[in-house]
Amino acid sequence: MSGRLRLPVSGEMFRTVVANTSARALAIAGLTLATVLVARTGGPSAVGEYALLRMLPGLVGVLCVLGLPGALAYFLAAPRRDLPRLWPTLIAIGFGGALLGTVAWLAASPVIAHVFFPQESTLMIAAAGLTVPTQLVLTLGKTTLQGLEDRRGGDVVIAAEELAFLPCYLLPLVTGIHGVAAIVIGLGLADLVVAVEAWRRVSRLLGWRRFGLAADGLGWFGRPDRALGGQIASYGLRGQVGGLITLLNLRLDFAILGAMAGPAVLGSYAVASKYAELLRLPGNALTWVCYPRLAKLGQAEAAASARRMIRPTLIGILLAAIPVALLTSPVMRLLYGASFGPAVTPARVLLAGMLLAGASGVASAYLYGRGTPGLNSIVLGFGLLVTVVLDVLLIPAHGALGAAIASTAAYLSTDALLIGVLLRLSTPSRARRSSTVQATEVSA
Repeated sequence: MSGRLRLPVSGEMFRTVVANTSARALAIAGLTLATVLVARTGGPSAVGEYALLRMLPGLVGVLCVLGLPGALAYFLAAPRRDLPRLWPTLIAIGFGGALLGTVAWLAASPVIAHVFFPQESTLMIAAAGLTVPTQLVLTLGKTTLQGLEDRRGGDVVIAAEELAFLPCYLLPLVTGIHGVAAIVIGLGLADLVVAVEAWRRVSRLLGWRRFGLAADGLGWFGRPDRALGGQIASYGLRGQVGGLITLLNLRLDFAILGAMAGPAVLGSYAVASKYAELLRLPGNALTWVCYPRLAKLGQAEAAASARRMIRPTLIGILLAAIPVALLTSPVMRLLYGASFGPAVTPARVLLAGMLLAGASGVASAYLYGRGTPGLNSIVLGFGLLVTVVLDVLLIPAHGALGAAIASTAAYLSTDALLIGVLLRLSTPSRARRSSTVQATEVSA
């Protein structure tokens, strides 16, 4: 068994990471095409509103499900996936969180409209709350495929969730609906279309007998297990802190910049940020692929596997950064037009912040896989502190460039700390002792 579960740096692992990175690149391509269309029809202000509507409802949803997306891969790894009443418990948490998130958005819509969308009606922003449950259902379907190790299915969903927006956005446009209304409709329809495919794949993996009909508490429906729910919430909340901090590190500058400088400046910065995040794709892919695999390996073997991947990921990202940086200006001007020229310099600054992202992706996967997501969250919390302090200091005077400098400092400091934690915890002596830590955290 140990030989079959060994996690190599090359071969099958390399192909899996390349496939996942390719899926994420397709997603970026779809997002780019959609952003170009939004930019051409509405200008930088529309792009800023699009960026906020993609971020804020999803953030609300994730906050309300007790970290369930981050916990799924851990509890769906063998042998935990066969725990009695696991699925009813997962579904209860997901359904309750979706309902809570929608109500919370509706209640806060006047404030959200005033702060982030001053030119839009409160009613329209309240309607955007319908994307809270649609984004959540899609996210849970995607992370369930990750936990069940359907790598091909997960890659399809990752690519489709961005590619699907373009035709779904075109639909309201051709019927005469424009502006924020078209964006909200496009986002909601795209979420539903891709979520149906994700959960179809999940039900096929589990088998139709498992699809609500299995006995002994192994089906999808039934009475939730409160104790098991507590374990899932405990793990999920510790991981959710890190996931939320990661999202805030990536998008808090969007919110602060949008509130301080308005949608037009935010639109240019959003384009710069998405371009720079091309270098983060391999790191995200490594986390996605390695997390469920490391979760089922022995501690010493998982530690050795993670350490072996650090050097090649560092070198790979550094080599990839050179052509991406050189192409920044022609790509920006060609795709988005002269009005997005101010995005070039922030994009190049943000690219520097991505240089350690590959190795830090391995580090996050290792910390989640060994059952210690809280350590990941603590490290990411430091990066969030850097983001907040520097955003407040730099954005008022330097706008988008200040946001880029703040984010770059946060990315580099956080990634360096994660790599340092991985190197320290994965030494042979510590790896042998870590199984006790894992057992303590899961039962906490």
